[in-house]
Amino acid sequence: MRLWAKRIGWGLGLLLVLLAAGFLSLVRITVQPATPALPQQAALDPQAVTPGTGDPVPLIIPVEGVAARQLSDTWGQSRGNGAREHHAIDIMAPRGTPVLAAASGTVEKIFESVNGGHTLYVRTRDGATIHYYAHLDSYLVAEKAVVGQGEPIATVGNTGSASGGAPHLHFEIKLMQPGEGWWQGQNINPYPLLRDTDR
Repeated sequence: MRLWAKRIGWGLGLLLVLLAAGFLSLVRITVQPATPALPQQAALDPQAVTPGTGDPVPLIIPVEGVAARQLSDTWGQSRGNGAREHHAIDIMAPRGTPVLAAASGTVEKIFESVNGGHTLYVRTRDGATIHYYAHLDSYLVAEKAVVGQGEPIATVGNTGSASGGAPHLHFEIKLMQPGEGWWQGQNINPYPLLRDTDR
């Protein structure tokens, strides 16, 4: 009798071990990776996303040494004696201050403009945005150059319609449709995208 009871006990024990192993094979423990924090100086452009991911592309203030608290929203102000509206932000800085790439991309065009003076057009890597830098004093890159975010690309000046005035960077953001050229696109206000940065 004792042998029979021992066998039943061992059998039940083995059955319980097998049931527990089967149950544990159905349970999956996953650890959710922490969402990486964006750099404090980054502002998010809700329209610019990394292709295929939907992740926002962060921007930085495109003038070396300028803090977010120093920015003023000049979007929509009158220019040219009321002939046009200002669709950009003006970032005041001494002449010769490095202008930085607000985001990584390719220098699509270097252009001499009556109003903008020495200008640069940089298309972001996803092709969906153009960053326009105007009133430059000098260029530090050439057309077709690939630039990284924060890389010096020019210097602040007062060329074009800013001649004789205070040196500053005229910075525009243009959202691009597929196939649009550097001179096209829809302007959006850069100020809300830069005001929360902390350089």
